[in-house]
Amino acid sequence: MTARSLRDGPITADELRAILAALGEQGREDVEWSEAVSLPETAEAFALEAIWVICNSGMKHSVARLIEGRVMAAIREGRPVSEAFGHKGKSAAMQTIWDGREGYFQGLLSADDRLAFLESLPWIGAITKFHLAKNCGVDCAKPDVHLQRLAAFDNDDCQSLCARLAAATGYRVATVDLILWRACATGVIDSRAGVLKL
Repeated sequence: MTARSLRDGPITADELRAILAALGEQGREDVEWSEAVSLPETAEAFALEAIWVICNSGMKHSVARLIEGRVMAAIREGRPVSEAFGHKGKSAAMQTIWDGREGYFQGLLSADDRLAFLESLPWIGAITKFHLAKNCGVDCAKPDVHLQRLAAFDNDDCQSLCARLAAATGYRVATVDLILWRACATGVIDSRAGVLKL
């Protein structure tokens, strides 16, 4: 394994390909999923994406999946979300989105600015709107802590960093975002120290 400081230059297209190879099967699954993401086809599918993003905000992915499972069970059984998840703000937002899913979905479909519309949803904020947008087929990068750190090493912003690598590799901006996020989450990139480990 070799390590390279991101202070020595931006991540290249070849390095992105090497990062993807280092991520193995998980990386291949991420790319396959991200390249195929499109606008949800139903109000239910949209509501479930929004609920997932709310579950995931501020949580580890593995913990969020457990919470999501409990919330989905409550919804399927017709029980209030608050019975499945004790966070009052998040459970109220999830319930509101589920109950109003038809109207929210129509709002998404008719929105001239989908990012602005998504930010207007309960518990979806200035950062989480990008997560939900990506899951709804909008080709954008989410400026989470890892991507912000990488962009800072690149003297750029998250969208421009991912757009540069997307143009060089043929992937969607959202796919590059996911590859870089996964690399940071798994230690292939140390975003805090700015070290690429290949």
